[in-house]
Amino acid sequence: MSPTVEPLDACAPGAASTCKVALAREALPPDEVIEEISGIFKVLGDPTRARLLYTLLDAGELCVCDLAEATQVAETTVSQALRLMRSAGVVVRRRAGRTVFYRISDGHVRMLLDVTRAHIDHDASEA
Repeated sequence: MSPTVEPLDACAPGAASTCKVALAREALPPDEVIEEISGIFKVLGDPTRARLLYTLLDAGELCVCDLAEATQVAETTVSQALRLMRSAGVVVRRRAGRTVFYRISDGHVRMLLDVTRAHIDHDASEA
């Protein structure tokens, strides 16, 4: 009979800090909120959508054809991405006659993009 091999990152039996575990459980957002957070990260997790968001971050407000030109992405792809981002509350639209303009919905999305970029830049500077 061969001895059991314990993984290096395994906790010793009874080693869990029950106080910390209880605090961590209490601090967890409700499942519905976790689902919404996950959904926003899924929306942001696509390179095309990220490119569109950073374009809007810099430009402020653009129509579909301008976004397509700026990002070199087909207008149909831009429209589909914007529809998804709008339903997730990441972008909002404004109609001016027959033209629809899109912009980032609020400062929270801007902050999320800024913090993400700062994190990436910070990691790159440490490499």
